[in-house]
Amino acid sequence: MANPRSGGGKTARFDLANRAASMGAQVWPTSTEQDAASLARHAVQEGAEILGAAGGDGTVSAVAAVASATDRPLLVVPAGTRNHFARDLGLDISNPVSSLSALNDGVLTRVDLGVVGPRVFLNNVSFGFYADALLEPGYREDKARTLASLAPDYLKGAHGVEADVDTPRGTVRSPQVVLVSNNPYHIATPRYLGRRFTLTSGVLGGIVLKRPTDTPADLRRNIRSRLLQQQPGTGPEDDAAITWTADCILLHGQARQLHAGIDGESATLPLPITCEARPGGLQVLLPRDRPGIPPEPVPGFPRAPRHH
Repeated sequence: MANPRSGGGKTARFDLANRAASMGAQVWPTSTEQDAASLARHAVQEGAEILGAAGGDGTVSAVAAVASATDRPLLVVPAGTRNHFARDLGLDISNPVSSLSALNDGVLTRVDLGVVGPRVFLNNVSFGFYADALLEPGYREDKARTLASLAPDYLKGAHGVEADVDTPRGTVRSPQVVLVSNNPYHIATPRYLGRRFTLTSGVLGGIVLKRPTDTPADLRRNIRSRLLQQQPGTGPEDDAAITWTADCILLHGQARQLHAGIDGESATLPLPITCEARPGGLQVLLPRDRPGIPPEPVPGFPRAPRHH
């Protein structure tokens, strides 16, 4: 499955369809009539033993859901803009063609999945600022401008998540932002901010930003210092940010539903919302030659009690 619109047309620019076809793969482009998930289900019905996804995180996530449900290996070809999941797999995101070598001499391994309701996620589920940005007209065409237009109101505390979230420090009511990731993000050093050094820890990462009680200038300074300069989970109880790991993260409250971003795609989820880790839930077929992940230590996130 190849998304011709991802990454400003990377599939065409790197001639991915023809290159994959020359290696024996059957390539089906997504369209307004047929999305990646429906094409992946059709491929399974046609007897496909491996499901490939050439596109961004949204395309890869849609095909991964079908691959996981049918126990097929997933081949990831990073042809999107950010390619977060491919990057954290250690793939060469600057050269998507290199991933195709896995078709000849690949390595099968298992990585974790996140699950929220009936859906899976490879990267994260977001509530609040980023989730709201996904709903704005023109977000896809100009992400930076959309995010900048929403930021002032968030810094004043005008918006938040209409739910409560349970953390190791207690329940945070109506936080500013909630981010639940499939394996924890590294946030201790700016250089690798947002990287995941493992996709096999078997747990989710949780990040909550509380509603500000500071001035907007104080909030900007404090969030940056608390996320980037402190070790996660340390500091006084009223820190703006709380980070932790858990196999289950729960959002609950009086609202009927919440807007969310699931791997960068807009969604609406009914409350309560349960995010869970599915250890080893996805097989991936990886090329033997890949750049890998920088050998940085993973910070010691506080661990929530295991969910039963």
